[in-house]
Amino acid sequence: MRNVTLNSGVEIPQLGFGVFQVPPAETQAAVEAALEAGYRHIDTAAAYQNESGVGAALRSTGVPREEVFVTTKLRNGEQSTPRAAFDASRRALGVDVIDLYLIHWPVPSQDLYVEAWKELEGIYERGEARTIGVSNFLPDHLDRLLAATDVIPAVNQVELHPTFQQRETLERTRAAGIAVEAYSPLGQGRDLDAEAVASAARAHDATPAQVVLAWHLAHGTIVIPKTTSADRMRENLASASLELAEDEVAGIDALDSGARIGADPATAAFTQMPQA
Repeated sequence: MRNVTLNSGVEIPQLGFGVFQVPPAETQAAVEAALEAGYRHIDTAAAYQNESGVGAALRSTGVPREEVFVTTKLRNGEQSTPRAAFDASRRALGVDVIDLYLIHWPVPSQDLYVEAWKELEGIYERGEARTIGVSNFLPDHLDRLLAATDVIPAVNQVELHPTFQQRETLERTRAAGIAVEAYSPLGQGRDLDAEAVASAARAHDATPAQVVLAWHLAHGTIVIPKTTSADRMRENLASASLELAEDEVAGIDALDSGARIGADPATAAFTQMPQA
């Protein structure tokens, strides 16, 4: 498995395992299966309400803690109390140090993300998080953050797949020395039937999902596909050894249609807090 070295000097496995929308009751088993398959990078968030399942899997598998890279995220409704939120995530995960802690959304209507980031800087400087970053930040959010704070985010995790490549955001992110991480990397399955993907899959005797993941990896993007199927976990992991030809990468590049699946970070304002 290839690693990406972040601007903080920390290495992150380029291909990880995401647990977005994995039910809490199923999370431990899914993460255990992922670790058994060979994943060493697990991505969760407080908003997913399954951090404790991730933590239980970390404890039960016998894989040394230092070999597993764990990411979690600050909920939108807790941007005014990031210190307490971070500690709650550590308790839920059962870890002393979180490898990567992200602000999940900028929520510009709250106007709290800069102050929240300053709190994360302190957490990072004390070594409680090995590195820190953001998620869903558009160029104007990044520009404001960089102008007002000291630590450059290590990662910007964004929706990214063949039909939604948001190149302006990626260019601004990478120009600042920030690594790009893709969520919904397969377009939630919607991008797998494109002919550019299907033809590459036939040429390499691979699955369409493997081709799309290999496309992300070819661009140097960190990627966190999600599945609860052990067979798919292994298939996805095998994409790390698939090398696409330049024309195959270009063919998938040409699929961009600007079709976003998730919320728009410019206007998203949900709290992510659990219902009472």
